[in-house]
Amino acid sequence: MKASQIPLFTMKEDPKDAQVASHRLLTRAGYIRKQAAGLYVFLPFGYEVFRKVEEIVRQEMNRFGAVEVHLPVITPAELWQQSGRWDIMGAEMMRMSDRHNNLFALGPTHEESITWLAAQFLQSYKQLPINLYQIGTKYRDEIRPRYGLIRCREFTMKDAYSFHMSDESLDETYQKMREAYRAIFERCGLATIAVEADSGNMGGSGSEEFMVASEIGEETLLLCENERGCGYRSNQEKTPFVPREVYHSGEPSPPQLVETPTQKTIEEVTTLLQQDPTLFIKTVIYETDESVILAFIPGDRDLSEVKLKNIAGGTNFAMASAETIRAVTGAEPGFAGPANLPVKDGEKIQMKNAAAQRVTKTVQIFFDHNIKNRGGLISGANKTGFHLKGLTDGRDFQSGETKDLVNAQAGDICPRCREQRLKSTKGIEVGHIFKLGRKYTQSMGLTVLDQNGKPFVPTMGCYGIGIGRTVATVVEQNHDEKGIIWPESISAYKYYLIGISKTAEEKALIEVLYQNMIDRGLSVYYDDRDERPGVKFNDADLVGFPWQVVAGKTYFEKGLIELKNRRTGEKTEVKPQELN
Repeated sequence: MKASQIPLFTMKEDPKDAQVASHRLLTRAGYIRKQAAGLYVFLPFGYEVFRKVEEIVRQEMNRFGAVEVHLPVITPAELWQQSGRWDIMGAEMMRMSDRHNNLFALGPTHEESITWLAAQFLQSYKQLPINLYQIGTKYRDEIRPRYGLIRCREFTMKDAYSFHMSDESLDETYQKMREAYRAIFERCGLATIAVEADSGNMGGSGSEEFMVASEIGEETLLLCENERGCGYRSNQEKTPFVPREVYHSGEPSPPQLVETPTQKTIEEVTTLLQQDPTLFIKTVIYETDESVILAFIPGDRDLSEVKLKNIAGGTNFAMASAETIRAVTGAEPGFAGPANLPVKDGEKIQMKNAAAQRVTKTVQIFFDHNIKNRGGLISGANKTGFHLKGLTDGRDFQSGETKDLVNAQAGDICPRCREQRLKSTKGIEVGHIFKLGRKYTQSMGLTVLDQNGKPFVPTMGCYGIGIGRTVATVVEQNHDEKGIIWPESISAYKYYLIGISKTAEEKALIEVLYQNMIDRGLSVYYDDRDERPGVKFNDADLVGFPWQVVAGKTYFEKGLIELKNRRTGEKTEVKPQELN
């Protein structure tokens, strides 16, 4: 292809809103253009790369026994209502109605749709296992779309869904998908890390994410320092917290009310009282449409929202408002604690919602494991301007059944080997595999007849890869100060041909060279613009095809072209027929 047929859409300046290399370079090099927040057009080079990633995914899914289908983007609300996720999905799910006032969703994911499809033709255990996949468009109304293709509102995913008669059968397909994912990412030129992950609102018994280590990653990964031995790898939100040292108690004493007139945070109160933050109880309060949730954790740790949300459940999980905090503690924010709390776990309370309507919510109270059986602790007094010292579990409050509520972090003990420490790195998720179990087949009434002719509810697996995100992540791992460096497997073209000619005769010779390359089946882009050589060289580096072919004086005199390796910068002179 020639530049006169497919023009270069390169830009001299970085887009103003680009925060990461992939967004900046894919835009500057003419692969994508932003149409609106989270919405991107794929230009010719970009769409060619996109299709090559898509084809690699398709080939590997087919190779491992998956069967391709195509599902509608718009899914009826009744399917989501059957699974129970119509409300749980929250504001990220784009909802709409047709002219008849029937409700639909622009699918952010397709578990419901595929389960409905499976119910249309699955009748017998003899048809299982089966693994159905699609490569289709998804929509999520992200509150903060950012990082270009890494976090969009419209995006393309490969999502596969398998159906099984047993957990053992599910395990077999799960392992096949792990192998397929490794092959896909290797062929795309990506180095990935598989980590244990939280299943979120997808549900199920287990999941793994395929992450790409990156400084701009939104996920924190925790890895055992003994990678060759233990090999533990997990997303921080999933990692169990094992303290480096046992949490100790303070000096035993009766509860003492201390004035903290302006000190609300753990940092402020520890400074005022000159006490170790490990002796503090931090109170974090959330609310959903159905409940108010109070979590009590060690003062030196951060709450894991994911862990708490998985335990508490509920719709529209969010930090509690000041009005809600006052309603359940009797004090201003910053002074809550477990002692003398005006409400009890399971209690129904009346309060106003954001629309000033009276609603009833249930109080849920949770304690972290590391509060259990401790004394000499400090927390808010549920009285504005005061904290309590000398609190003891079992005397001043009842921790009851405790939970793992906090984030693990680098330096903590590995939860698997219990010997080595954890280290951390940032990562971008490019793939995710789940063991869904019977969450969807059960709720949506999918059954098949087993060997005895009795109805049986199959178990499910789910396996997703973001196509556009994979493209962006490849750029994050493969670029330099000059531009993108594409792996040959997914580059839009293999060769970038640059002609340096002064006469019409010389230009004609380059045209012959280009045509010969085309006739030999080589993937070549010919920059035939009437531009200075420096402009062409800069654009060739920016768009990042694996090889640059320069035909100039040496070609006209000796029949030799200059071949430059974009990744290494190495240059050699070769005969055109040596290209392959």
